[in-house]
Amino acid sequence: MRYYEVKFNINPDTPVARDIVAALAGEAGFESFDDSGEVLCGYVKTEDFDRTALDKSLSEFPIEGVSVTYSLAETSDEDWNATWEDNGFEPIIIADKCVIYNAKDADRINADPSMPSLRIAIDAKQAFGTGTHETTQMMVENLMATEIKGKSVLDCGCGTGILGIAAKKLGAEHVVGYDIDDWSVRNAMHNAEINGVEMEVLEGDKRVLSHVCGVFDIVLANINRNILLADMPDMRDIMGADSTLIISGFYEEDIPQLLEKAQELKLTEVGRRTKGQWASLMLKA
Repeated sequence: MRYYEVKFNINPDTPVARDIVAALAGEAGFESFDDSGEVLCGYVKTEDFDRTALDKSLSEFPIEGVSVTYSLAETSDEDWNATWEDNGFEPIIIADKCVIYNAKDADRINADPSMPSLRIAIDAKQAFGTGTHETTQMMVENLMATEIKGKSVLDCGCGTGILGIAAKKLGAEHVVGYDIDDWSVRNAMHNAEINGVEMEVLEGDKRVLSHVCGVFDIVLANINRNILLADMPDMRDIMGADSTLIISGFYEEDIPQLLEKAQELKLTEVGRRTKGQWASLMLKA
């Protein structure tokens, strides 16, 4: 499978500016990002790259005085995965209750009694979905604040599988995830295995839901605003009478638009979190 590796030159380069570039690039088809180097690198399948959409978004960058240019080169998924594997990531502790760590550090983490009891190992083959991003952290915080034991959970756009794995370790009875990218499907299954949990992972977009039997108690979606707005009706269709929809991947300023869609679907806000400019919502059926 061929990918473009895109190097974004951001001036001035700040964490907030990088987050916004990543979000805008995500809407143009990008799957993953490596934020560990001097520049932000993004990866997108060659056939999915919408250069027109990316150029338009960057030309309308929401922070005054920030300019963004980029260069791209074709690579393979093996090449960029190897780059991210070599860099890895440091353990991320969430709310003093959960640690997300590079699977290669398992011996060190498990031997450290100061580490939280909820431990999630991620084989570091992809930057987004390791827990480094604020939206992932908020989603895990929401899960830890939700009664999950014995519940059925659906993870929409599961990526590395981190949210489904967290749900399973918190006591979920049945977890299903899906992702449009075949690499993510394989990686989620692999990460579930190394964490010793069972998780069904399907390949496809929201249309895979038509092949899923039954309804879910908890639906998770850490996806950008536009996809959330388009897919929330389908998510609502597979929610039970007392189900919870937990969403993130959008900015605080997007909340009114998402709540308007939630109201149309007869979903009520029961929780909200923010980190930096990012936000998450908990919605009840």
